[in-house]
Amino acid sequence: MSEPLTIIGSYISPYVRKVLVFLELKGIDYRIDPIPPFVGNDAFSQLSPLRRIPVLCDGDLLLNDSSVICQYLEDRYPQIPLYPADITARAQARWLEEYADVALGEAITTKLFFQLGVKPHIFGEKTDAVLVQQAREIDIPAALDYLEKQLPAEGFAFGELSIADISIASFFRVAGFVRYVIDAERWPRCAGLVARTLALPVFAKLATFEDRALRTPVPEQRAVLADMHAPLTATTCGGAPPRRGVIAID
Repeated sequence: MSEPLTIIGSYISPYVRKVLVFLELKGIDYRIDPIPPFVGNDAFSQLSPLRRIPVLCDGDLLLNDSSVICQYLEDRYPQIPLYPADITARAQARWLEEYADVALGEAITTKLFFQLGVKPHIFGEKTDAVLVQQAREIDIPAALDYLEKQLPAEGFAFGELSIADISIASFFRVAGFVRYVIDAERWPRCAGLVARTLALPVFAKLATFEDRALRTPVPEQRAVLADMHAPLTATTCGGAPPRRGVIAID
């Protein structure tokens, strides 16, 4: 029997969430070391040279970057496909994933969540109100304007659930942590797709771990998640004093 895959990265991260949804939907056995990148120790730096999450370890194989990891899981475990079969739709789904990673990642994760959640509570630094305002009033609306033209009025982006839906919804799950909600009157297609995706059982399952982690100080999160029977690794790469990496998420 093969060993479970290992994922390194916090449940709160949208990039980690993408990978965990893939693992759950494909029924792949895994263990998680649920650390934020900024508390990774020297061993973490060896596994993730840019100090990004998630990291996947599959035996001797080590992969960084959520898009690379998801494509690997799709290729290795194709029985439950999460990319469209049609080559054109597949390329379009990859583009929407990339757009979410870059545009929503910058606006929601870096400007909104990092400023409101991470800076004051982890680094003890003041929130940059200008960046928060820019994210809420300019960057996120611009991304939603674009996505509204790409998404269907009903169902998922390419018929069946795919990497595109998972990626977009994963970021707006994080936006919800800091009380940003899509205006359903202005962007009904975006609001509908995100609501449908986040209502899936796999997202609800992960949300129980996310919510507890969000309400728990970082040094205490592993113990709390263990009490919840999260599938934790036997050891951790966390525990170091908080420090920034090149980019903390991917």
